[in-house]
Amino acid sequence: MKMKGLMALWFLLCFLIGKSIAQAKSAQNEYSFLFYNTENFFDTENDSLTRDEEFTSEGDRRWTPGRMHAKAERLGKVILAAGKWNAPVFVGLCEVENLMALELITGLAPINNYHYQIVQKDSPDERGIDVAFLYRPELFHPLFYQAIPVIDPDDKSFHTRDILQICGVLNGCDTLHLFVNHWPSRYGGMMETQRLRWLAAETLKTAIHGLRAKYPKPKIICMGDFNDNPNDESLANVLEAREVDHPQIAGEMINLSAQWLKRPIKTIKHQYDWEAFDQFIVSDYFLRKNECYEFLYAEIFDAGFLLEPDPKFGGVKPKRTYVGYKYQEGFSDHLPVFLRIKFPDH
Repeated sequence: MKMKGLMALWFLLCFLIGKSIAQAKSAQNEYSFLFYNTENFFDTENDSLTRDEEFTSEGDRRWTPGRMHAKAERLGKVILAAGKWNAPVFVGLCEVENLMALELITGLAPINNYHYQIVQKDSPDERGIDVAFLYRPELFHPLFYQAIPVIDPDDKSFHTRDILQICGVLNGCDTLHLFVNHWPSRYGGMMETQRLRWLAAETLKTAIHGLRAKYPKPKIICMGDFNDNPNDESLANVLEAREVDHPQIAGEMINLSAQWLKRPIKTIKHQYDWEAFDQFIVSDYFLRKNECYEFLYAEIFDAGFLLEPDPKFGGVKPKRTYVGYKYQEGFSDHLPVFLRIKFPDH
């Protein structure tokens, strides 16, 4: 009887070891695509052409080189932590001032081990903040990119972030079409600024239609801080991003973030309310299983170290770099979002 018990224990141990090895092997083939609003990642120099004065060494926030380097290190570690077992294949970023700030992120340990390359173009935003794209060159090869301006035909003085479009080959196998977005904010009132987000949605929609006219089944990924929720007019009606994929309908755009509206913690908090402004919206063709990758899921990276207690409004909130003008060595007022795919076993 004792021998049978030992044998049973041995078989259970072998099973658990085998299962752990299989899970580890599976994890080696899983990768993420990440988007992160970095919240005011400026360099320390005053650009006379933009309104960046408060983020300088002499400015109201006392934004010193030491603070800038510390934030770059934290952003790099967040990117790697959100990637879980493997560093993200690519990362969309917004609220980054320029190429120098981006090179600071990619050049510091431990993220420099992955040799991220950068796609960025200075945008006409009044504060000088841009959207940008980082990628691992051994896993993603850009073929083409452009910055698409969002223009208000009724107001020539209007300036906002461009939409960054990138076309590239994933893992030497399949072509992806990517759009990195940072739509006009709600500053000044949600309804008062709504039309500006409609303009951004129309601009993105036009670019998507252009891809559909050129390619039979384009695999499209739109990521960004849209400053609206998935069920708001700009995304649900203007962009026509659906909550679920209807297999019988080809060519739909699917908002993978619609389900996040049911989560208690979303991507940004305003007083008592969490909002899901940071999203992934993909074409239905991207979701179809193929020989190059398998889509797994999309999620918010709400690790505990990115949050702090919210004594005023209850619960928790993102741990920011500043609370008002008080520096507190945080990360961002947004949480990162990611989607995961799996490469086939070889």
